[in-house]
Amino acid sequence: MVYFADMHTHSTASDGQYTPAELVGLGKDRGLNLLSLTDHDTLKGLPEALAAGRELGLRVLPGVEIGAQEYHSLHLLGYGIDPEDPGLNGFCGRMKAARDERKYRIVDFLKEKGIDIDLAEVEAAAKGGVVGRPHFTQVMLEHGYIKNNREAYEKYLDTEEYQRIAIKRMSARDCIETVHRAGGKVSFAHPYQVKLDDEGLEGLVRDLKGWGLDAIECYYTKHTPEMEAFYLSLAEKYDLHVTGGSDFHGELVKPDVPLGKLRLELDWLLDG
Repeated sequence: MVYFADMHTHSTASDGQYTPAELVGLGKDRGLNLLSLTDHDTLKGLPEALAAGRELGLRVLPGVEIGAQEYHSLHLLGYGIDPEDPGLNGFCGRMKAARDERKYRIVDFLKEKGIDIDLAEVEAAAKGGVVGRPHFTQVMLEHGYIKNNREAYEKYLDTEEYQRIAIKRMSARDCIETVHRAGGKVSFAHPYQVKLDDEGLEGLVRDLKGWGLDAIECYYTKHTPEMEAFYLSLAEKYDLHVTGGSDFHGELVKPDVPLGKLRLELDWLLDG
């Protein structure tokens, strides 16, 4: 069955602008019949999203986005997970603790760069969710330290120097196995972000497939037609399913990324 779907979205439970219920409402207004909430390293928003989906008649697929240690920006999307799974919840709890500790390091790091940020403002921007880099970006923008969101990452929060305070993560193999034990499937998110050439990326896909990868996010807001064609060829070559999503965070966080509406064949993932 073909769905009108966005399988990569974020809410206030991690670093998105909208609450899980608001996000589901936007999906309904967009004309979707499937939306997956894939917050970073947390399942906190899933109960609210699932309840909103039932109320509005929009199918919500429980998801999560996990970063792996092998490469910077190697992210894996878990779909159809059990939100109550103890192993996945344990992992998310450890990641929350790591993020809670990291926010103090980010404050100190930015202060070294001449940017004096009040952590209380950053926590307020997170609206009760786990504090992440987009919340720092929002406060930096409000105080005129940067001209746009991209500048925050290019100059400060996504640099080689920043990596010394980055969160320590699990291996990709452990990430995949953790999602599988929680009853889910795993897709390789936005492959271009690992910044490998075609040969290197194919080698990574081959390794991920060997560890149990189920799919590749071939359709993504910032994929060029050439990227998309290459990722589709990798999916066919390595017998992987195809997923797609916008990586929607809201216009205040990612002004150039609207909520998606992709035609996706998802019988392999859903029960029809």
